[in-house]
Amino acid sequence: MSELPQSQLQIRTLVTPEGKLELSLADVPVKAPDENEVVVKVSGAPINPSDLGLLVGGADMRTAVQGGTKDRPTITADVPEAGMRAMKARIGQSMPVGNEGAGVVVAAGSSPAAQALMGKMVTCLGGEMYSQYRTLNVGQCMALPDGTTAEQGASCYVNPLTALSFVETMRAEGHTALVHTAAASNLGQMLNKICLKDGVPIVNIVRKKEQADLLRGIGATHIVDSSSPTFFEDLIGAIMETGATLGFDAIGGGTLAGQILVAMEAAASRKMKEYSRYGSGQETQVYIYGRLDLSPTMLSPGLGFSWNLGGYLLTPFLQKAAPEVRARMYKRVIDELHTTFASHYTGTVSLAGALDLETLHAYNAKATGEKYLIDPSL
Repeated sequence: MSELPQSQLQIRTLVTPEGKLELSLADVPVKAPDENEVVVKVSGAPINPSDLGLLVGGADMRTAVQGGTKDRPTITADVPEAGMRAMKARIGQSMPVGNEGAGVVVAAGSSPAAQALMGKMVTCLGGEMYSQYRTLNVGQCMALPDGTTAEQGASCYVNPLTALSFVETMRAEGHTALVHTAAASNLGQMLNKICLKDGVPIVNIVRKKEQADLLRGIGATHIVDSSSPTFFEDLIGAIMETGATLGFDAIGGGTLAGQILVAMEAAASRKMKEYSRYGSGQETQVYIYGRLDLSPTMLSPGLGFSWNLGGYLLTPFLQKAAPEVRARMYKRVIDELHTTFASHYTGTVSLAGALDLETLHAYNAKATGEKYLIDPSL
């Protein structure tokens, strides 16, 4: 076991009782590994929307102010009353951030499983990854193929496994095709590659021509632009062609989830041979798995009477999935790491750089296709 430092830097987020969000760098201890644990020197951790949900939460980032020093920056922002209600359970708690990442194992416990990872580049899922070092159980790490960099392996869990889980859910629930919003995102591109490889029809909803062109470049065929005046008819047509009765929505707020359900019902109704005042009877489902729009979710008439709208998260899916399903998913991520599940980053920043206000505004914009990486070793 190599000599470990006593302390390290870690990004922390705090909501105060006075209604302030405070982001800072803290000195925290480096925990020595127990028998079945390893210590990873982190050199890549992506900033996912789920990370931003913890990092900035319900704060009004338009009020954000830079403070501290260049090496120890801070950011403070006001939290509106609604945000304070939503984050009541975390008020007064300084919390670490970062769901996933990658780095080299620099210390390992005595168990054979831990020792087998010593010196290897691993990908990790365990929270607190915006840290210079992370002590984890071996079950929270996967060894990466030789020659893989931390940048290539940092995003092996959240987006790849979420995309794979959509297809697994589709099959388990008896659907045969998908609709996906924010479809040109990193996750959306992965999902398209999975669907193309597995022969699964997918309807992609984008909001810009450039996003549609990006998806066509990887082979997508059913693409509809929500900014087009013919969007709704285009959506119905694509759903009729693919037979999609299941949707996954990253937007959450506004009318889009409802429009998908109405379009599914319209597509089913147009295939009816006999009229029914109760609608087509076709069961449809949309899962909201993100909240890029924080406004209320709006549903309009025309849904029929067999529609379903629910929330979706990867963690509950993995908890319920059979061990062989999880093993199959993990293996596929590693096998297709440089193809289907390759991630691309807009920029790489240090821990201190992640708390630069201009940089934070850039990654907090959650722009489709843009993704930032934190390298705590910088």
